[in-house]
Amino acid sequence: MKRVVIFASGSGTNAENLIKFFQNSDNASVIQVLTNNPHAKVLERAKKLKVSALSFNRMSFTQTNDVLNILKANKPDLIILAGFLWKFPEFILNEFENKVINVHPALLPKFGGKGMYGMNVHKAVVENKETETGITIHYVNENYDEGATIFQAKCDVLPEDTAEEVAVKIHKLEMEHFPKVVEKLLNK
Repeated sequence: MKRVVIFASGSGTNAENLIKFFQNSDNASVIQVLTNNPHAKVLERAKKLKVSALSFNRMSFTQTNDVLNILKANKPDLIILAGFLWKFPEFILNEFENKVINVHPALLPKFGGKGMYGMNVHKAVVENKETETGITIHYVNENYDEGATIFQAKCDVLPEDTAEEVAVKIHKLEMEHFPKVVEKLLNK
């Protein structure tokens, strides 16, 4: 059975979708959710779905081995960033090489980098009068949104679309594609 750990910072809709997708799987299971936000709704979602969930602070993530040791104890086959907003420390990436992936709400390399998350991305897409956008699932490296692309899915941006309407389209793409791409990666 493949083991998955999810990092999230907010409401956790992608985390919940992934947990539910793998709940009845014979191949993989989400074994833990970790968050940098002790008030994140993802903690409630994980608890309802009977998945272990913990919060941690910046020091335990970037300056000590606390989070690294939790990961080592869990022996994940894949670490998934699903709306996780902190840059991943290089020493953890080195320990789990090519095992950390992220979903980004745009077609990278466009609209990536520090501060480009959530509505910031969707507003930039609309302001730049893009005709299409989408999601990028990619490996995580030491820089924001620069790891190798695994998968992209696209959707149209209409001239009258608001950032909120673009967000809805992106959310649909994430819900549809993210679990399937994770499953393919785990079955490699």
